[in-house]
Amino acid sequence: MSLTFYFAPMSTATTVHWSLEELAVPYEAVQVDLKDGADKQAKLGPVNPNLLVPVLVHDGTPIFESAAIQIYLGETFGVDKGLYPEPGPARGEALKWLVWTNVSLGAAISRWLQNTQGPEALRNTAAGARAREDIDRLLAMVEENLGGRTYMLGENVSLVDFHLGALIEWIRHCGVDLAPFPRLAAWSERCSARPANQRLMAA
Repeated sequence: MSLTFYFAPMSTATTVHWSLEELAVPYEAVQVDLKDGADKQAKLGPVNPNLLVPVLVHDGTPIFESAAIQIYLGETFGVDKGLYPEPGPARGEALKWLVWTNVSLGAAISRWLQNTQGPEALRNTAAGARAREDIDRLLAMVEENLGGRTYMLGENVSLVDFHLGALIEWIRHCGVDLAPFPRLAAWSERCSARPANQRLMAA
């Protein structure tokens, strides 16, 4: 078996990187300089026509889009390691949150950053404020889901926690205050303290 993981620091690839470390499966990591067009083309061109990270190549088959990679890792390695549910309703809940992280929360974060921290000529104050409201509304969904739960799917940690947890760490870094969401904040701290994540942060 061969696994090659294409990533860039401080990118959405961090979500997958965290999961790979938690799964403890052997993989080769290829760092891509996203600011270097030639490096992107040379490394990502053969595996992702979007020229974006993350990309996981498993035995010659490229898989891109972070949620798709997480689902694939869960189905291929995660069930045996207790980090992804068996097929059934619990699997459906995992899929729901993995896709929601990208499609709902990720999109709101992108709109907020583009309109508040992107190139000044492209910023829109009203759109930025609306996106920030959407982020708070979506974080409230996580807060509610964590009521009575240690992790997103229940008492056991899963790839959902690493996928969403990496994005939450990113928005905290960007200035989003989690104080209004105490359960979410405690969960984030619990996830961030895991040894696999600490190894990535120290690298």
